[in-house]
Amino acid sequence: MLYPVTFRPILKSVIWGGADICPFKGIEPLQDGIGESWELSHVEGNVSVVAEGSLAGKSLEELINTYGDKLLGKKVMDSFGTTFPLLIKFIDARDHLSIQVHPDDELAAKRHNSFGKTEMWYVVKASDDAILYSGFSQQIDSEEYVKRVNDNTIMDVLKKYNVEQGDVFFLPAGRVHAIGAGCFIAEIQQTSNITYRIYDYDRRDAQGNGRELHTELAKDAIDYTLYPDYRTSYTPKRNESVSLASCKYFTTNLLELDNQLSRDFASLDSFVVYICMEGACELLDNKGNKVSLKQGQTVLVPADTQKVTLSPVGNGVKLLETYIG
Repeated sequence: MLYPVTFRPILKSVIWGGADICPFKGIEPLQDGIGESWELSHVEGNVSVVAEGSLAGKSLEELINTYGDKLLGKKVMDSFGTTFPLLIKFIDARDHLSIQVHPDDELAAKRHNSFGKTEMWYVVKASDDAILYSGFSQQIDSEEYVKRVNDNTIMDVLKKYNVEQGDVFFLPAGRVHAIGAGCFIAEIQQTSNITYRIYDYDRRDAQGNGRELHTELAKDAIDYTLYPDYRTSYTPKRNESVSLASCKYFTTNLLELDNQLSRDFASLDSFVVYICMEGACELLDNKGNKVSLKQGQTVLVPADTQKVTLSPVGNGVKLLETYIG
């Protein structure tokens, strides 16, 4: 029988990685330099494996092949086939990451036979001087973009944000963005590994070589539309669902609970993912399955689940809830 499933984290050791992921997730021994923890992934070569219960040791691929729409939802499979459509990560940046953009579905299919990448960030933790970049600060076009990349002035036209815990950024495909030093974020994105690197602060390796830039590829992928604000505004509320993002690729809500809350998924026809940002809770589904969830853990609730009841433990719990639809 399918039950709410947790997975082994896939830890990524990188030169820009910080020291927060292991203590946040309660992983010992502590490891420094872990830049990413892939919580739920169907990316080739990085497919998640079940951590607990009767399905322990099975891959997400095996679960999809065995359970199909019971796991994913019929509506989800009609749209995305047998690919799990989301990649869930924690990212901890000690250094500035490169300025990037991702293509949309049409361009990614044409160039890479891949999905595009729309994503969102939730800031879990931030140093006092932590920054993110999202969108443009003034109107430019593709010609000016190329010129500014070539003369190292592209940063002058990017929108820079000082960030703090709880900040949310929705990043549709085509939006130029970057994670700055001191940011620890949860990222929810389409299952795609296509990234165009626009700028890398003119950094050089020991041989004096810069990293490869994808200037021409990015030029046609960028959305040059100027918006007044790229940060998502929302009002936190206790013991109810607060919408953070809603698009055809995912819907994400914030749940901050100090009382029990039931969620009815009888008509949703999609899996549901809970990512625990803070505290702990017990999740009980309508089949009688119970899962304990604590800070740093992610659980996949199968689409054939009708209802879950979330019971906070101790001082309460903060969760991101994500599904398709």
